[in-house]
Amino acid sequence: MSDIIQLLPDSIANQIAAGEVVQRPASAVKELLENALDSGANNIQLIIKDGGRTLIQVIDNGCGMSDTDARLCFERHATSKIRKADDLFAIRTMGFRGEALASIAAVARVELKTKTFDNELGTCVIIEGSDVKDQQVCQTANGTSISVKDLFFNIPARRNFLKSDAVEFGHIEEEFRRVALVNTHVGFSFYNNGKLLYKMDPSTLHQRIAAIFGANYRQRLYPVEESTDIVKLKGYICKAEFAKKTRGEQYLFVNKRFIKSYYLNNAIEKAYADMLPEKNYPSYFIDMEVEPSRIDINIHPTKTEVKFLDEHAIYAILKAAAKKSLGQFAFGHELEFNPIEGLDEIPVNGTNYIPKTPSISINPNFNPFEAERAKGGNGGGTSSHVKKNNDWEKFFEITNEKSAESPKQTIEIEATETINSTIFDNTDSNPNDNPAENVPNAIQIGRRFIACDVQSGLLLINQQRATERIIYERLMQNENKSLASQTLLFPINCSFAPSDSEILNEIDDEIKRFGFVMDSLGRNNFVVTAVPSDLGDENVQETLEQIVSDYKSNLLQQSYTRQQSVALSLARRLSTKEGTALCQEEMQSIVKQLFACAIPDQSPSGKRTMNIININDLSEKLK
Repeated sequence: MSDIIQLLPDSIANQIAAGEVVQRPASAVKELLENALDSGANNIQLIIKDGGRTLIQVIDNGCGMSDTDARLCFERHATSKIRKADDLFAIRTMGFRGEALASIAAVARVELKTKTFDNELGTCVIIEGSDVKDQQVCQTANGTSISVKDLFFNIPARRNFLKSDAVEFGHIEEEFRRVALVNTHVGFSFYNNGKLLYKMDPSTLHQRIAAIFGANYRQRLYPVEESTDIVKLKGYICKAEFAKKTRGEQYLFVNKRFIKSYYLNNAIEKAYADMLPEKNYPSYFIDMEVEPSRIDINIHPTKTEVKFLDEHAIYAILKAAAKKSLGQFAFGHELEFNPIEGLDEIPVNGTNYIPKTPSISINPNFNPFEAERAKGGNGGGTSSHVKKNNDWEKFFEITNEKSAESPKQTIEIEATETINSTIFDNTDSNPNDNPAENVPNAIQIGRRFIACDVQSGLLLINQQRATERIIYERLMQNENKSLASQTLLFPINCSFAPSDSEILNEIDDEIKRFGFVMDSLGRNNFVVTAVPSDLGDENVQETLEQIVSDYKSNLLQQSYTRQQSVALSLARRLSTKEGTALCQEEMQSIVKQLFACAIPDQSPSGKRTMNIININDLSEKLK
């Protein structure tokens, strides 16, 4: 048998390595930004076009490279950080594996321009698919500029698996945030398709969080700081009332490197025990400093997974520090921003000051009934009390009349269909009656379910999912016209992260169609002058943030149109939540409106809204 094992050519080996290191444009962005940080730069620019397909460019003012280094950096396992195996356990830099640039150059057209501070001219290297096309002297600024064009141009199958530009941009932005958040000593700029999204100067972590996620985060954060022999941690956690339905804004760093650790994430969430509603998650931004010899960051090509030597101890310290912050600053911040009236007017006296004993002064001859007689001109106390009792009875009579005339407000929707007459037992009713008017009395179970007696057994309805379906279909029925708005007495100013502002501008027509009236106040700021009439006392800022968050999630799934996404988000926001007590009229209204929907048995997200427990099954339960 002839020999069949052979060494792979470098070009193929690099493409295989690229499959591990460069999974999508965001992977290349991460590696290039980390290299720029390692160069000692204090100003970094990121420029992308078409979700990173057409162009990814990173420009830094770091130390630059010599002619030889500029060429050698594209070779596999070429690195300036490792000299011996022991160095792997003393890593304090970001890029050290020596695979990133070789992998990127294997699947893209790369142009590198670099110059050191002590040279007048720099070097330009052009590589396409691992082939060096040109290397020559050039005029360029101090530092390094690297452009990655036509990513995966030589691997069409990989390029076809990329998502839409909007989805790929979302992944790139997330990598940018992870790098920019913790490296506060560096200024960052981010351009997307020629438009400046982020412009951040060196600042504190608190200021950097506000610059990335919006100015409204300034009032949402509690500081966290702890120093031990095992770990030193510093950062911020969000107040419990600003918890979100998703885990998106949870950033944990080790030695300024973003990591994914469900175990340590759980430590922070445990600190919020009994403070958060079910399926709500806190936001946090915490950097931990651990001795490099006590961690291993070389267990995954993307370096986002880390092994700790003292993992259980770090878990306990992280949990205790977060819990301490929640307890220490919750009341302190209220005093800071909402001072108690008169608190600063308390006089400060010397040590020999003897406080005066307070005295009480009363009028022993005061009689309130005498004052009442003098005012009313009635000499008999009995008749005065009778008069007041009559007034109270009239008050209750008036209140009862108003209550009868004005039933409790419920969600209204025009019935497109009547309730299926085969579901409810209407044998005693007139056959000419509308079945929708014959819904039997309902009861509420655990403030979550509505139960009705039907022909085949017991009908159980999930009140939250049912009202989501009702509101969603009402919103979608008005596809070609705007819904009613309620003008605000005082306009509300809202601030968003730059990328969220872009999304709000993108879905502006859909938002206005559903009842919002808002205008831009400049970069990342909006003023809301009217809201949907059903929004009630819902927080406008949080509602818009939820719409944007849901839109980004739905964009990844690619299963909803813009209008459907906004309608679904509003339906979730306005639905009758689990835990809400309902009166008989409200329950019957929900049942009627649900069966008038086109798809009554499913919520807009595809979950079941109801179930019928057969009468025979009930009998079996009672045997």
